Amino acid sequence: MFDLITEFYSRDLGNLNVFGWFTVTFTAGKLIGFTGMAMFTGRWLVQVVASKKSNRPVIPKAFWYMSISGSLLLLSYFIFGKNDSVGILSNLFPLCVASYNLYLEMTHRKSLVPKEENSG
Repeated sequence: MFDLITEFYSRDLGNLNVFGWFTVTFTAGKLIGFTGMAMFTGRWLVQVVASKKSNRPVIPKAFWYMSISGSLLLLSYFIFGKNDSVGILSNLFPLCVASYNLYLEMTHRKSLVPKEENSG
């Protein structure tokens, strides 16, 4: 199974010449890695927009979802595409932290919802 996944990750998707200086070879794994990197980086844009809207520092729930999604995509890239222990460890910790913070956010919001009283 692992070999089948790593074979998919190494599938060549073509080349891109960047400003005539160098060529980037795209693989399915790199596409997944770039998507994870964009999500993990883009979460800060979401945070800035939410803070600007509120006129105070805010970390919206979307920030944590993007952190988890980006970490999972980057983890899969480093596990199946690169087989790189540094990349795996550097993305595993943020995944755990983001998951825990999302859990706290969800349980905090639940505690703010008033419970319905039985009137009957």
